[in-house]
Amino acid sequence: MEGDAPPRPYTRLDVFKAVVFALLAGDTVYYAIAGTRSKALDAAAWLLLLALFEAETRFAAHLQTRWLQASVRAIRLAAALGIFGAAVGYVLENDTLDAVNTLLWIAVVVLLEIEVRYRLPVMRARVVFSAVAVLLYGALAALVLVWAARGEWLDAYDALLWLIAFATIELDLMGLNKIAAAPIKSC
Repeated sequence: MEGDAPPRPYTRLDVFKAVVFALLAGDTVYYAIAGTRSKALDAAAWLLLLALFEAETRFAAHLQTRWLQASVRAIRLAAALGIFGAAVGYVLENDTLDAVNTLLWIAVVVLLEIEVRYRLPVMRARVVFSAVAVLLYGALAALVLVWAARGEWLDAYDALLWLIAFATIELDLMGLNKIAAAPIKSC
């Protein structure tokens, strides 16, 4: 169509995100087949939230209609309820590590939501927000090490993968992704 801007070329960051997303989707399928109900629900809900977050930050201009905005809010609410249900399941199953992990991730998402929705105040207090992010991600990284030390390799791998996914989002928000955002050159 005339007047439409040409599509943006894919970047290394786009490819990296697609690979991480595919690996997380594979984990979700695994947990749905071989995991507990809580792990399956948790993985699916977080994957849905990650996809929504990416869509909202990348395609914000296309999500302007009331119907689409209401749909996104409804899907986000359903995912949040899934995460809450998984957290309750972890507590009932006495799965302390997964319960703590879920609470830390909820804190990370709250932080990201604030960073996306209140950019100017966040930029004024960047040091504080960065320190909180480092603290939360550090605690999540410690859980990766705990799972690895316990020989729970799939949980350690899954937790590390989620750390990579959300760290990539943080890099996007802080604008520190310039190298990875270079377009991929055709041969």
